[in-house]
Amino acid sequence: MSSNSKEAILAAARHTAQAHGYSGLNFRDLADDVGIKAASIHYYFPSKADLGAAVARRYWEDTAAELDSMLAEIGDPLRCLHQYPDIFRKSLERDNRMCLGSFMAAEHDDLPEAVKKEVQTFGDVNVAWLAKVLTAAAVVTPGESGQRGRAIFAAIAGAQLMARSRSDISLFDSLIDSYRGAGLLPA
Repeated sequence: MSSNSKEAILAAARHTAQAHGYSGLNFRDLADDVGIKAASIHYYFPSKADLGAAVARRYWEDTAAELDSMLAEIGDPLRCLHQYPDIFRKSLERDNRMCLGSFMAAEHDDLPEAVKKEVQTFGDVNVAWLAKVLTAAAVVTPGESGQRGRAIFAAIAGAQLMARSRSDISLFDSLIDSYRGAGLLPA
């Protein structure tokens, strides 16, 4: 088995989980998607919980890297805050998919502990980044940044959920505009 197989499994599992959540992960279907035997998946991920945790971990790591890259490349914290919703919009653009962290968070009661931990870390990573950028942009004081970051994260995840349920990306855009108009997101 090669690291290419492991990466292909993770990519297929991410795609599936963004459409069907943790409950939609099935070794046989993933094996068909990747073109390997189901038993081969067990070589890298002995259980569904191991696979789910690895997918969720990779997702928050990729998101953290994307957020840090955005801040480094753009430099302007206000422009970064303006672009932040685009990260969630990209999932909708890809076959009306959901943010994996949001989808799995909705399945909280049915998730193994290792998966719950990684899903919670996804939220923590987003809120911490938002708090840092909100403070750097002088939108709020450092003491208010965590609460505001949680509100922004929850609102954008909610906008994505509403847009997905209607297969209408323009609804996402409209909601983001309304958050800016209401002052939740800087204009």
